[in-house]
Amino acid sequence: MQRKKRRQRRNWIIGIIVVLLVLGGLGRLVYQRHQRAATKTVRLGLVGTDSEPVWDNVRARLKKEHIEIKYVTFNDYVQPDVALKEGKIDLHSCLTRYYFDSYNKSQHAHLTSIGNTVISPLGIYSKKYSGLKDLPDGATIAIPNEPTTLGRGLNLLQSAGLIKVNGNSGIKPSLSDITANPKKLKFKEVDPAETARALTSVDASIINGNYAVAANLQPKKDALYLEPVNKQARPYVNIIAVQAKDKDNPTYKKIVDAYQTEATKQVIQKTYKGSQVAAWPIFGRN
Repeated sequence: MQRKKRRQRRNWIIGIIVVLLVLGGLGRLVYQRHQRAATKTVRLGLVGTDSEPVWDNVRARLKKEHIEIKYVTFNDYVQPDVALKEGKIDLHSCLTRYYFDSYNKSQHAHLTSIGNTVISPLGIYSKKYSGLKDLPDGATIAIPNEPTTLGRGLNLLQSAGLIKVNGNSGIKPSLSDITANPKKLKFKEVDPAETARALTSVDASIINGNYAVAANLQPKKDALYLEPVNKQARPYVNIIAVQAKDKDNPTYKKIVDAYQTEATKQVIQKTYKGSQVAAWPIFGRN
């Protein structure tokens, strides 16, 4: 009789354990499904892979907040704006404010910036001379031939005290806008990607930060002169952009919050060694 009771008690215990295991498994399944449902996937447009080391860090932190960043990579700077306008991506982080605003205005795209990311200062570099004062009269300067960067390069030379440009030319002067050139500098227009390679055939070259680092140059150490990062440089700040209707989207605001942190700033410093600089401490959130 007692043996029968013990057997019944054992069966009850086993039954309870089985029920608890089943309920626990169901609970985990429900929780996992809930977590998957709660996770928001955001399509982020990037150009190339240059900015991925920084975004990898941001993405890992956002994952803890149930935000999944999916990269959509483009190979030129026109496609991201078009894709954003057409809703093929949710936001992008690859364009300067000036380039973005120009497209947005000309195409009536109804896009907007929601956050500053980085700025990549232009620099004047030389393999022949160690300082601006050493540049001889008649020196040849390689300058990017893309109109916006050419204008930016001329403004850089002006801030370095080497030339003066027409004050009415704004942020996009051309060579014809030079009003004073005391050293009688000569200019050789080259593709922006060739400005570092041109160093072997010119006296100095104006090089964007990413091309400088690709050529094993360290902007803070090797540049004869670096573009001042001040309010005049605001048009060249890279931004996070969304459709205008999404400017108050709470998920996108969290992405900006996660990007604009000390952790991100440290990754930028470590990865780019001065070729890119965190923009939000200088220019604000947006």
